[in-house]
Amino acid sequence: MSTFDDRENAFENKFAHDAEMQFKADARRNKLLGLWAADLMGKSGDDAEAYAKEVVKSDFEEAGHEDVYRKVAGDLGDKVDETTLRAKMAELMAVAKEQIMSEL
Repeated sequence: MSTFDDRENAFENKFAHDAEMQFKADARRNKLLGLWAADLMGKSGDDAEAYAKEVVKSDFEEAGHEDVYRKVAGDLGDKVDETTLRAKMAELMAVAKEQIMSEL
């Protein structure tokens, strides 16, 4: 194999790894967001876990994070405003990435 082929394979492997890590971080963030929202709605235990799974599943409706935002915003109603919810999503993304990196 040539050096070019080696570099191409390394790039493809890195791209696949980065995509997998982003997928895991998104799913973890969505679960954490679901648990946070469940707490605001007064859910706990199995009900909170079930709601968190619903939030994770909502991310598969369309590309991007707007589907998750709409799900949680709709369920929370006037309990939180848009700015608070989007800030929480950003905050929990950082937490999710940190958790995943610590598990490696």
